[in-house]
Amino acid sequence: MELKTIKDKIPKELYNILEKEIKKLRPAQEKAIKKGLLDGKNLLVCTPTASGKTLIAELAALKSIIEGNGKAIYIVPLKALASEKYKDFKKRYDGIARVALSIGDLDSADSYLVDYDIIVTSNEKLDSLIRHHAPWLSLISTIIIDEIHLLNDTSRGPTLEILITILRQLLRKAQIIALSATIGNPEELAEWLKAELVIDNWRPVKLHKGVYLDGKIEFCKE
Repeated sequence: MELKTIKDKIPKELYNILEKEIKKLRPAQEKAIKKGLLDGKNLLVCTPTASGKTLIAELAALKSIIEGNGKAIYIVPLKALASEKYKDFKKRYDGIARVALSIGDLDSADSYLVDYDIIVTSNEKLDSLIRHHAPWLSLISTIIIDEIHLLNDTSRGPTLEILITILRQLLRKAQIIALSATIGNPEELAEWLKAELVIDNWRPVKLHKGVYLDGKIEFCKE
């Protein structure tokens, strides 16, 4: 699917930025659009690393922001990943969306975030923001959950599950975009999220399996 195919479905400001970098959408992105990404549908996206999952989330978030429907919150498990996404979003969307990073003080509602459009935060920080009754939370229209497979992690999983449950109660009309490279039970998770399931195996670089021994690699036959 060519990017120009969705030119009339996304804001002009967003299209003008994306067309400088993208000519053709990747398979997962095309599937997501056909599943209702640009129509506000919840999505669970399960595709390999570097297959274009983040752009799927960006399309939903920026469309909602530019059209005046509300803020977007991007939830990640690690502070380092949050910082990386913050830098990427700020570089790409500076001028059409105000991007903020919230990963620090766990004893604050960060009221200044009311002035920002995209808020990148960690699971633990968002848990704190909810407990401190941050007033701007009610303005969120897009919830993006990166690395959602960590629901199965013994240390971070419980916090993430509670977060998602609370957000679904607080923001009943918000669009949820959940992203992961690997999920053992995608159908079950999609049902829990009330989301459309997007699964694709395409990756930009083909993987080859092999065994390394004594300085030599013997690749498995396909």
